[in-house]
Amino acid sequence: MTGWQEEKPNALLILQNGTRIEGRGLGATGHAVGEVCFNTAMTGYQEVLTDLSYAGQIITFTFPHIGNVGTNDEDIETLENASASGAKGCVLKADITNPSNYRSTSHLDAWLKARGIIGIAGVDTRALTAFIRENGLTNGVIAHAPDGVFDEAAISAELAKFKGLENADLAADVSTAKTYEWSQGRWVWNEGFSAIDSPKNHIVAIDYGAKANILRCLASENVAVTVVSASTPAKDILALNPDGIFLSNGPGDPAATGEYAVGIIKELIASDKPIFGICLGHQLLALALGGKTVKMHQGHHGANHPVKDLTTDKVEITSMNHGFAVDADSLPTGITQTHISLFDQSNCGLTVDGKPIFSVQYHPEASPGPHDSHYLFKRFLDNVRGVTADA
Repeated sequence: MTGWQEEKPNALLILQNGTRIEGRGLGATGHAVGEVCFNTAMTGYQEVLTDLSYAGQIITFTFPHIGNVGTNDEDIETLENASASGAKGCVLKADITNPSNYRSTSHLDAWLKARGIIGIAGVDTRALTAFIRENGLTNGVIAHAPDGVFDEAAISAELAKFKGLENADLAADVSTAKTYEWSQGRWVWNEGFSAIDSPKNHIVAIDYGAKANILRCLASENVAVTVVSASTPAKDILALNPDGIFLSNGPGDPAATGEYAVGIIKELIASDKPIFGICLGHQLLALALGGKTVKMHQGHHGANHPVKDLTTDKVEITSMNHGFAVDADSLPTGITQTHISLFDQSNCGLTVDGKPIFSVQYHPEASPGPHDSHYLFKRFLDNVRGVTADA
């Protein structure tokens, strides 16, 4: 925007330490309080912004040119039956350019406005990212007012009252309110989403904030998927007679969600059904098995995280989005660590010895991100079908 320096800023980002950042507003107006994190992915901003694992967060994009391919209706990860949306806000370096992609149906600015997401552009995102790396995840408030007039005392007071994501059960806020069936498979170029007509098996997916592409990856393994809420009792899940059980990703503190989820998962473990967990589902499984979770300094948010699969010695480049992690030292006897982050050696996977139960911290469905880890869905269905997994 030529000459913006002479114009009155109409957006603010205020951090909990009092740091005040001015910029150009975009998307929705108003203000929102959340945890400020950064994401290093170079593509897939629409999928990132609609990932329910980002509920309660304001995303700083390290890639400077966000919005250049526009938006469309196919790259949305929030499920239609979800009780809430994803990120509260986004922080950008450059202004949003006109979209340049044949799939685009809407400008990112209009799309953000329609989804109620507040944005701020013109921010030194490298400096903000460096601040988070040095000081850890921080709370903040993002505000956009077309006239540039803000009641800073009021929004700062609201920020001061925000307790952050520790001890916050956000899965209950975003999970589906009803049970429903899912049969849509992965997207195919120039064809759209595939349909699963004759499934061989039945999987129940517990929705803690599930991404659509996870369900598509499950369905593409030729299975019927039934999605249930995060608080569905184990007896009701088992009454659906599933061949396997999936524990989804989601936002918030796993220990808080575990107050009701752990008991359910323990009963499911006792049923000897094959179980597969991703992200929050991985953390909740660890808690149910007797492990502990910890808050991370800056979290893992991006599509370029190297992870080593200790069962195959292969290294995968993965997509991640989490601010809590499983404490590997807390895992009891009989639980084996299967994956580690090559950035910080934090736990990224586990399996229950002698049982068809495993989970990973990262996102094998990608969207956005590389497809290195798609094999995990096959590994899960191999467990369901009683065959040896071929990684």
